[in-house]
Amino acid sequence: MSSQLLPLVAAEMLQPADPRAAAMAGAIAAQYPHAARAVLFYGSCLREANLDGLMLDFYLIVSDYRAAYGKSWLARANALIPPNVFPFEHNGLIAKYAVLSEADFARLCSPAADNVSVWARFAQPSRLLWAVDEDARARAIAAVAQAAPTLLSLALPMAEGQDALSLWKAGFTLTYQAELRAERKGRSLSIVDADPDRYRRFGEAALADGLPPSPEQAAQRWRALQRRGKWLSVVRLAKASFTYAGGIDYLAWKINRHAGTAIVIKPWQRRWPLLGAVTLLPRLFRSGSIR
Repeated sequence: MSSQLLPLVAAEMLQPADPRAAAMAGAIAAQYPHAARAVLFYGSCLREANLDGLMLDFYLIVSDYRAAYGKSWLARANALIPPNVFPFEHNGLIAKYAVLSEADFARLCSPAADNVSVWARFAQPSRLLWAVDEDARARAIAAVAQAAPTLLSLALPMAEGQDALSLWKAGFTLTYQAELRAERKGRSLSIVDADPDRYRRFGEAALADGLPPSPEQAAQRWRALQRRGKWLSVVRLAKASFTYAGGIDYLAWKINRHAGTAIVIKPWQRRWPLLGAVTLLPRLFRSGSIR
């Protein structure tokens, strides 16, 4: 485990967050009394002083999917195409939370991941707002501590500069190309520009500890991540039409918020959300709303 980066990650994750977000994390965990291990808060809402009207983002880490769902088909769906995502409301706030097992969370933060979705997010700031015990807390922090080295090692062969900030910017630009994204062009760079000191410190610590070996064919690796990432985005969207109540409205809200569009969901699209989402995709690609 990295000697310089791990304390930085632990200190950041254990910082206090908005008490309402912390209460929501506890309420999410309470739904899974036999499986919940940790709840992490991440995303743009970390930087917001007023959470009213925003969609908060959480990850619920569970011991395993059978313990979380019993024999339900949700356990098989979560194992086959992780994560499952669910909407949540608590004390006037709205959120969505993704469910991963401890094993999947550790794998998807590491270079062994076959897509960018988890390590790209947890290379950014997050908060550990609830843990069932110290072992769960340590495991969650150790998993997140893999995310930054994973991103930076894959960015290293592709970056124009070799300093920490150049690596971060190259890495985030590449990850945004590996998912269907609603954010405007340049969003990947603004992540670093919003807190360059944080990214410099974390990047230099990761570099000092030694990064995981970069793949010999880095460009080929990124092409594979981009192909799989966009395919997975579509598959997860299809799955969410069964697991996420109001998922198509959330999709429209997120795209409108980030891309400045004015998509209005029609009644038939709510009635058949999978078909509605599929018919929405070509228009979004043509408009550049998602990339």
